[in-house]
Amino acid sequence: MTAFENFKLATLAIAVAIGSVMGTSKLHAAQPETLTVAGGCFWCVESDFESVPGVLGAVSGFTGGKASNPNYKQVTAGGTGHYEAVQITFDPDRVNRATLLDMFFRSVDPTDAGGQFCDRGDSYRTAVFVGSGAEKSVATTAKSKAQSELGQTIVTPILDESTFYPADAYHQDYYKGSKLVITRFGPKRQSEAYKRYRAACGRDARVKQLWGDAAPFADLH
Repeated sequence: MTAFENFKLATLAIAVAIGSVMGTSKLHAAQPETLTVAGGCFWCVESDFESVPGVLGAVSGFTGGKASNPNYKQVTAGGTGHYEAVQITFDPDRVNRATLLDMFFRSVDPTDAGGQFCDRGDSYRTAVFVGSGAEKSVATTAKSKAQSELGQTIVTPILDESTFYPADAYHQDYYKGSKLVITRFGPKRQSEAYKRYRAACGRDARVKQLWGDAAPFADLH
């Protein structure tokens, strides 16, 4: 066999080896997972979690109730049983469910059964939604851990997941929108209106009061 033929065989072997490694890597890459939580205003929850490395996206919507295809006015008026919720899609190779749940409990007031911050009513209550026994176990552990750390009773329920209905396009990524809206502060871009709403609602101040340095998002706004 000539030197050139040896070189071709060696090159082919290397190519096969690289292809095998890449194929194995793709084969074992974890599929994206979802976590659905309710934490008061879904604009705020979406904004918080889209800043987390490993989170691929978050969608604002409604879940936990019985009404089909509910809209924002119906849910916030009460009677549908739905929560304002956010469905978080994440890469479990980069961030795991337990970490996200730890962050969730420390980004809300889980001691409040009547709503969150300035937003009152059933649709603004907190909740974690689970789709399996394994997910429930992770959520239960995260809740117990948060309660032990906080030293107060956490009233956030862990509920079986049900149909998630995305809110209309107006509510998606509201926190970074550029559309002009009318607010009590006058005409503002959505992003500016969101910042003013969040500050006026007292969300970050209350979370910081409860969780101190353990609050993951309070100093980002």
